[in-house]
Amino acid sequence: MSDAQPTLQAALSQELRTELKLTRRLLERVPTEQFSWQPHPKSMSIGSLASHMANLVAFLEVSLAGPDTDVTTVKMSNAATTDEVLSRFDVNGENIHKALEQVDDATFHGNWSLRMGDKVLMTLPRAAVARTMVLNHLIHHRGQLSVYLRLLDIPVPAIYGGSADEGPVRG
Repeated sequence: MSDAQPTLQAALSQELRTELKLTRRLLERVPTEQFSWQPHPKSMSIGSLASHMANLVAFLEVSLAGPDTDVTTVKMSNAATTDEVLSRFDVNGENIHKALEQVDDATFHGNWSLRMGDKVLMTLPRAAVARTMVLNHLIHHRGQLSVYLRLLDIPVPAIYGGSADEGPVRG
């Protein structure tokens, strides 16, 4: 019996698989015909929120590609349909796992900077990018999307436990 712990990247990859699966269940329920709906004038539309969630999954891969990223060169547009959101989400999810398989500890623990032109907006270890800018950020928006679905009277899927609309996720 081995006491070896999985690498941080392997543990994160497994956690991401679970969280991406749960997130996709919500994104599947966003109706294309409601993409412009927003609960408040200061809130994102449901289509923009769903697109943002599909796009932000790519941020870890972006951070692993080099020492910094200039936001002015990152192309992340809004999807026009639920199918486009799901396609982008799935591709970005696959790419994030491939990127994690290729990274070594030194790179994963090394710093990455987000820039806007010459101005550095933030510098974080890539492990923190994975946790805060990707995973926690995705979970935050998943909570928002759950509320949007409820306000539109669309059944909210079970996430960590049951919802008012369905029992807990099994398996």
